[in-house]
Amino acid sequence: ALYVVPKSSNDNLIPCKEAGLRFETGDILQIVNQDDVNWWQARHVEGGSTGLIPSQMLEEKRKAFVKRDVELAPAGNLCTGVGGKKKKKMMYVTTKNAEFDRHEILLYEEVARVPPFKRKTLILIGAQGVGRRRLKTKLLLRDPQLFGTTIPYTSRKPKKGERESRMFAFTNRNKMEADIKNGRYLEHGEYDGSLYGIKIDSIHEVVEAGRVCILDPILNPQKKVLLRTSEFLPYVVFLQSPEFEVLKAMNHSAVDAGVVTKTLTDEELQKTCDESAKIQAAYGHYFDLSIINDNLDETYRTVKAALETVSKNPQWVPVTWVF
Repeated sequence: ALYVVPKSSNDNLIPCKEAGLRFETGDILQIVNQDDVNWWQARHVEGGSTGLIPSQMLEEKRKAFVKRDVELAPAGNLCTGVGGKKKKKMMYVTTKNAEFDRHEILLYEEVARVPPFKRKTLILIGAQGVGRRRLKTKLLLRDPQLFGTTIPYTSRKPKKGERESRMFAFTNRNKMEADIKNGRYLEHGEYDGSLYGIKIDSIHEVVEAGRVCILDPILNPQKKVLLRTSEFLPYVVFLQSPEFEVLKAMNHSAVDAGVVTKTLTDEELQKTCDESAKIQAAYGHYFDLSIINDNLDETYRTVKAALETVSKNPQWVPVTWVF
């Protein structure tokens, strides 16, 4: 079975429109036949008739090929019985030097249906300013037996009283650089002459203690899609920015309540809205749940309920999690 990644609508390359299968992002399709290089035969897993869908290779051609008026390879007998054979002109032709990232044009993801299981990690994705840290704090304070998190490592010296606060795990630069080189850090970066990072082992420690490890990536939120592996079994939540005026009102309320100290400018607020839209457009197909975070209490309840639901019901997961 395949999970559909991008939204699909009318396709001007299909050899006969009558044979096309209508599908959208998030649909689960069963592939029936892949003999044709450009058009596969598929049906929805819940039932229905078989139809044509573009192959992954065809999607790669769309992105990697340059515009030319050339004939698409014959579609064999795919259209027999639904209007006969039809020629369609393909507006792309290959170039030997065409370069593209296949991961960026992923159309389908192979999935398998598995029994209920508990996710190991909860990844919070969102633009700066949408409330990721506040949601993380709420989850940790309300449900300390259910959720845990990692302590960042740093190469800088501890300030007075800092070692006891457990806000950071302190180490030296040589040790940290060696561990980074050996792939022991999930993410790392440098600020004001000191290294900071999240160690992979610290994630496993939280999971082994029976808790869901909350990851609120700061250095590069988008790259956390790379954690979609059987090692971390994540549930990915995207905190979507509300509309500009709502976001502005939320910021003022948070300042008045003493939750945050800074009143954001219109430019900063608009940047949050724009960045949120960009993240959703680029990585939306990796999100298990998307929430417009305009009410923290509601967001908290929704996330907790969603995790309980997936732990009690069969799930479609990437096939790489199983085999």
